[in-house]
Amino acid sequence: MRPSRLLVSRALGSRREFSSSTARRAINKIVDSAQEAIKDMKGGTTVLVGGFGFSGVPNSLINALRDRSDLKDFTVVSNNAGMPGVGLGQLLETKQISKMIASFIGENKAFEKMYITGELSLELTPQGTMAEKCAAGAAGVPAFYTPAAYGTIVQTGELPVRYNKDGTVAVMSKPKETREFNGKPYVMEEAIFGDYAFVKVHKADRMGNCQFRKAQNNFNECMGKNAKVTLVEADQIVEVGEIAPENVHLQGIYVTKVVKSTEGKKIEKLTFKKSPEELKDAGDAATSRERIIKRAAKEFKDGMHVNLGIGMPLITPAFLEPGIEVVLQSENGILGMGGYPAPGEEDPDLINPGKETVTLANGASLFGSHESFGMIRAGRIDLTMLGALQVGMYGDLANFMLPGKVKGIGGAMDLVANPTKTKVVVTMDHVDKKGNPKILSACTFPLTGQKCVSRIITELAVFDVDFTEGLTLIEVADGVNVDEVKAKTEAPFKVSPDLKTML
Repeated sequence: MRPSRLLVSRALGSRREFSSSTARRAINKIVDSAQEAIKDMKGGTTVLVGGFGFSGVPNSLINALRDRSDLKDFTVVSNNAGMPGVGLGQLLETKQISKMIASFIGENKAFEKMYITGELSLELTPQGTMAEKCAAGAAGVPAFYTPAAYGTIVQTGELPVRYNKDGTVAVMSKPKETREFNGKPYVMEEAIFGDYAFVKVHKADRMGNCQFRKAQNNFNECMGKNAKVTLVEADQIVEVGEIAPENVHLQGIYVTKVVKSTEGKKIEKLTFKKSPEELKDAGDAATSRERIIKRAAKEFKDGMHVNLGIGMPLITPAFLEPGIEVVLQSENGILGMGGYPAPGEEDPDLINPGKETVTLANGASLFGSHESFGMIRAGRIDLTMLGALQVGMYGDLANFMLPGKVKGIGGAMDLVANPTKTKVVVTMDHVDKKGNPKILSACTFPLTGQKCVSRIITELAVFDVDFTEGLTLIEVADGVNVDEVKAKTEAPFKVSPDLKTML
């Protein structure tokens, strides 16, 4: 039976009325100021704050919250907490944060002091795990398993969350559930679910569609997609349609309010391009350092994808052999990281893991930190090169915590989580400043990873590491003999029948 013309007419009329009424009520998420954006915020909630170092930090929103002294007792999730007087460092000083969930304390002495003296709770979390916890929450996934941190104090629940004023531990972290998949152990991590997110973007329109610039994404995308209320500050407010659909990185469905950024961008470590000669320091220490760096550069093979840790590893590309091309990956969301910029070419939206200014190589690509750590854990990176405080004879690595000093975990636990696919090379001094060996039968400092280091390069020697057989000395520096290496190495080792001189 056909519908009557009257019913069809009414249906069509309804559609026309709906269309015209929505046009009159255009979506507009733009507000006049950061103060207006946060006016409905409540204290005692969880706030996700994007940014890595000083890059991609939503300073306008942070400053507006700083000025609302009535809002306090926040749990803040962020890679780090800025510096004293800058970024989240201000909210620590105003005592508006009661707990931080972060991967890194870094050089923020105020942050470290507040934690050690019991003024602040701190849940130290591996950087990649934190990114994935936010991404999982954004996708409605309550928990997941990761190889990162298995066998460390993060997994066993031996990290102090809060201290008493007298330095004793008030609250300790909880042990995490583990499970084996395909013969490999994993740690269960619960997702983070944020109440609010503060996000920095390059462009945003009135519908809330957002685009990032350079390496500004870092944690901003996964956090912006996670929270119940996402507040965005943008370098530029643009017309709808100006951001091409394929360039919308954070979709309007996730965004609650948009505000124009009023704060300038800062650079934490302005670093310029140097010649290999300028990379050397004066004295014997520089000679040892240069020897390590030059030898480490020989680990690169043509076509490799490589992740480099802070310090000596970051310098090694300057000593690449002719004809060798490698693609450098940075965990804050860069594949194809270039060298340091020339003066005048520095960009606050382009930094490396050490927060230094860098450039992009031809063919580079950019993405969020959650994507970056995904390719790391999946073994897409051929080689990672890290510094170390100690290395055990079976490849255990300790490089994130000294007794009485807390700097943070950073991304190292993720970087060493798949050693069968990603070769882990350590560059370090053979002994510490007091002359104590750093290559040990067993590490005495908290572990970053178990059975993960495949090669150790020091100023004296090169060792190969077998996860079941232990150490084999394969090279010694010019003028160094095996007896000297033995005297400065606590762990036992075999000597290769084909022992070579380090070149």
